[in-house]
Amino acid sequence: MSEFESYDMTKFLENCEKMNLTLSTEQQQQFVRYYELLVEWNSFMNLTGITDFQEVLQKHFEDSLALVRGVDLSAVTSVMDVGTGAGFPGLPLKIAFPHLKIVLLDSLGKRVKFLNHVIEELQLDNITAIHGRAEDFAKEAEYRERFDLVVSRAVANLSSLSEYCIPYTKVNGIFVSYKSGKIEEELEQAKKAIFLLGGKLDHTVKFQLEGSDIERSLVIIKKHEKTAKKYPRKAGMPSREPLS
Repeated sequence: MSEFESYDMTKFLENCEKMNLTLSTEQQQQFVRYYELLVEWNSFMNLTGITDFQEVLQKHFEDSLALVRGVDLSAVTSVMDVGTGAGFPGLPLKIAFPHLKIVLLDSLGKRVKFLNHVIEELQLDNITAIHGRAEDFAKEAEYRERFDLVVSRAVANLSSLSEYCIPYTKVNGIFVSYKSGKIEEELEQAKKAIFLLGGKLDHTVKFQLEGSDIERSLVIIKKHEKTAKKYPRKAGMPSREPLS
């Protein structure tokens, strides 16, 4: 692990404490190394528009960990992160909660190569990154309805995200969509899609990132029954024609 004394993590650690999260020295080192790799790889491929250390801590790491505001992760074992991009929220969750068994799914091979490099560098166990489309892997028995918790920070409307993510969720499991800004209209429009997929909107946790005016929401959907085999529809359909 790299030296991390030169990095100021004071505010980040204070904000984690406010969420009842205490990070060990090793976990702090892992977050710093993750940041270093993110910036290094971002120099030759598009991973994030945010590269300032404090901003990454707040807008990527802390935001990912904010899941604890709505989910008791001590009661969760298996997690699928759909459309993970540069690893958010899955990798920060794995660092903070080592007991989690996590699958990171992304449609871009270059990003998956980056994720696997981070996993190796940070010496993380029980976490894998896979390359493919959400619509395809959701049809495979190894992944369909296998996860206690499915998360996504991907930018898409809730109806589309639900079709991508709920098929991975176990019956009695939960799907959590990370959202920003005003979401009331989007929630209303997604209710039918969520129902068709076997889920029900449970509740929404609204908050601001500490020390900012950035509005965030965790949309928590509980799965009550199996998803019909016809969902998700073939590649591209959920985004082009969301269920309504």
